[in-house]
Amino acid sequence: MKNILKKSIAVLAIAVSLVSCSKNEDAISGTGTLKIQYENGFAGNELVLGSPTVATSQGEVLKINTIKYIISNIVLYNENGDVYTYPKSQSYFIVDEQTPASLVISLPNVPAGNYNKIKFGIGVDQAQYNLGASGQGNFWTQAQAAGMDWGWAAGYKFVRFEGTFTAPNANPAISADTDFMVHTGQTSTDYNYREVTLTLPTNALVRTNIYPQIHLSTDLSKIIDGTNKVSLAANNGMGMGAMIMGGTVLTQISDNIPSMFSVEHVHNDPN
Repeated sequence: MKNILKKSIAVLAIAVSLVSCSKNEDAISGTGTLKIQYENGFAGNELVLGSPTVATSQGEVLKINTIKYIISNIVLYNENGDVYTYPKSQSYFIVDEQTPASLVISLPNVPAGNYNKIKFGIGVDQAQYNLGASGQGNFWTQAQAAGMDWGWAAGYKFVRFEGTFTAPNANPAISADTDFMVHTGQTSTDYNYREVTLTLPTNALVRTNIYPQIHLSTDLSKIIDGTNKVSLAANNGMGMGAMIMGGTVLTQISDNIPSMFSVEHVHNDPN
């Protein structure tokens, strides 16, 4: 009798285990939608377009009126070490602070999984650009409409950062609002495309019935006040303001840009 009871318990335990495994497998099958939200700020403060920022390490105060950047080539890594590359032809987006809907990127048809890392590009990679204007699909038209191009020969603007600044500590001091424009992209010597990889503090659980959302903080001060410290006043010339669109300074700024992104948190909300 005891042996029969033991066998029954063992069989029941195996059955429960199989059912549990089956449920787990079902739970991570299929596809779901992953969203990425970009929250632009400046040195730990909320970004308000047209309002003064805190001073940079160079003592300069900015009033930002335009910030746009291209996000591309999104790659997701799950906890098992598997890698999912989002289809490249669908992986180009323009994030524009003045267009709230653009601040959230939606990625449908992502394989179900527990994702713990994300990688993406800032700009359009050179291989895509080398496909020619006809190889860009609708994205080239979108970039033109958003002012994110220099004409086909020069290609895309990867980051468009514009406004005015004052520099009371500069010599000579700049006390009146003075224009600045920082546009990154291809130059005659550098392509300036960059990538960033971020580890998530909480797994993004993509399921058919769960739509995770990754919230990224974007610290715009890092553009000119990252590892490389760039003075707008030092690039202010000929009465045109600080126009940084090429040269060594632009490469330094391009090197700063990946550091402006960090993960704030991850939501795993049921559908």
